[in-house]
Amino acid sequence: MKTLKTYVKRGGFFKAVVEDGSDIIFIVDYRGDILYHNPSVQETLGYGPNRLVGKNFFDFILPDSLAVFKKAYQLSTRKKFNESVEFQFLCKDKSYKYLEFNSINLFQKEKIKGLILDCRDIAQRKEDAEELLRAQKAKENFLANISHEIRTPINGIAGMVSLLSQHPSAQEQVSYLHAIQSAADNLKVIINDILDLASIESGKLKFEKIGFNLNDLLNSLINTFSFQATEKKLNLNYNLEEDANKIFIGDPVRLNQILLNLLSNAIKFTQHGAILVSCKVKRKERRKYLLAFEVRDTGIGIPQAKLKTIFESFSQADASVTRKYGGTGLGLTIAKQLVELQYGSIGVKSEEKVGSTFSFTIPYELGSSDNIKGHLAKSSPFSKKTLRDLSILLVEDNDINRLYATSILKIWDCKIEIAENGFIAVEKVKANTYDIVLMDIQMPVMDGFEATRIIRAGASPKSQVPIIALTANATRKDIEQCLANGMNDCLPKPFTPEELYAKLILFRTGLSKNSLLPEKKTSPKKNIDLAYLKNVSNNDPKFIDDMLSAFVESLPISIKEITSNMKSRNWVGLTQAVHKLKPSFTLIGMHAAREKAMALEQLAKQQEETDAIIVMANEICEELKEVLEELHQLKSN
Repeated sequence: MKTLKTYVKRGGFFKAVVEDGSDIIFIVDYRGDILYHNPSVQETLGYGPNRLVGKNFFDFILPDSLAVFKKAYQLSTRKKFNESVEFQFLCKDKSYKYLEFNSINLFQKEKIKGLILDCRDIAQRKEDAEELLRAQKAKENFLANISHEIRTPINGIAGMVSLLSQHPSAQEQVSYLHAIQSAADNLKVIINDILDLASIESGKLKFEKIGFNLNDLLNSLINTFSFQATEKKLNLNYNLEEDANKIFIGDPVRLNQILLNLLSNAIKFTQHGAILVSCKVKRKERRKYLLAFEVRDTGIGIPQAKLKTIFESFSQADASVTRKYGGTGLGLTIAKQLVELQYGSIGVKSEEKVGSTFSFTIPYELGSSDNIKGHLAKSSPFSKKTLRDLSILLVEDNDINRLYATSILKIWDCKIEIAENGFIAVEKVKANTYDIVLMDIQMPVMDGFEATRIIRAGASPKSQVPIIALTANATRKDIEQCLANGMNDCLPKPFTPEELYAKLILFRTGLSKNSLLPEKKTSPKKNIDLAYLKNVSNNDPKFIDDMLSAFVESLPISIKEITSNMKSRNWVGLTQAVHKLKPSFTLIGMHAAREKAMALEQLAKQQEETDAIIVMANEICEELKEVLEELHQLKSN
């Protein structure tokens, strides 16, 4: 019988197979004695050439797993091959590294009682698997937490509504209504957290570049939490360095959101003492300022071991924190990503039972009062306007939502009419004149989309009434669907009175005949209406001009595609060409043409009534040629 030592001395085999290989190779006998290892052992485990020869392989296995490993090893001595045996091997630096071996039993061919162990470093794979498992567990905990967080306010609202139906006293009614409002606010925060995280991770979050006053922002922020702080007997204040008390250009809503998250946590986790929000200038170069913000509290603090993961998604310092204090575990994740997306950085220092300090920096450009827009200043003429006598058709099938909206509109002295579904809304628009239609989407009999399409297909000026969608679905796709169906804008539910007011004011001013955009001397327009473009761009002339240029370039191509597919009777190609045009019809106010395009698209899909298809396709091409001429005239003026 051959001996293992004689086998090991065969130099050619080793040079070709194992000496130059990247895998770690051991040759061991059935007892575990090491007779050879290749140079890769030094690269991965730290042992020099032949340093492990003569030693026993089992002495380097993690003691806690030695018994399990020996069973797998003994199994390898009885099999021709064995695969994927995991173990931890002692390195020279006294750490243990995860390895995996595939074994070849030399007894099968060479009649030698030994094994070739082909080992691979799987440390990264194990780390990835552990991270995946940790992330999966975190998400499972998150789903359990979020389910609890959503159910809690819903149950509260349902309970309070039940109590209100039992004829309580006036004082009890006020108490119940406050409880309902508080529960609804909590529910809205939870939903907004989830939507914000989804927007951030999909890369669809956009940042404003508008002027804002930092002192006003911080003062409003403190006022928001003053009641909660007073209830808990906490001293809540802010400190704004004089050099930072200026107007800056950036996104005040997102800055406010970051501070809201941090301050909300500070209030939640502080039982006594004080909370201070501060801001100072960390660095400035001409008109570029790097502002440093701090939120310091005297709360329960965060364990040192948790500080590294505190900003991760679905993470809180401890599962018991969620049960005791509530929350989605998303607030700090959102704050961190909002800071970093604005080229800033965020960090935390904390000591248990002493308190925490969250700090972050964001660069801003110095602005002036001329840069403040988008928010109504006290001197703004818009703040003095009312909605008195604004005629509104509210299309809503839900009794509570209808009561909520009408109650708000009555405060502003609006003229309100109600339609319980889309069918009634269409009939009312035909019979009456309204300034604005507030249209719910999901309704019985006829939904909001179909009602809007029918209204837009009308021949009278009433068909162009501004329609604002009221929808619980607020994703980008949902908003695009509303616009594609002929609606002018979208207001997500649940909305605040301020949000509704902003939409109504926008359409009362932005879509009126007295447009804020400087008028150009142009020939009368027959086909197009730039109201929508003016609205979505805040009457930005450059934006509108760029869009018109794009239409001038694209419309001839569309006309050519429709004509070519029509002549060749390529109905699939015709359908695709017409389908691509529909958003353009909405953007430049060709609502009647859009309805015609939808009908043509449907006919072309069915590939029936070919004469009608050809007639409608020719009509649309003629209208597009007229529009192209109008666009050229607009561009030349």
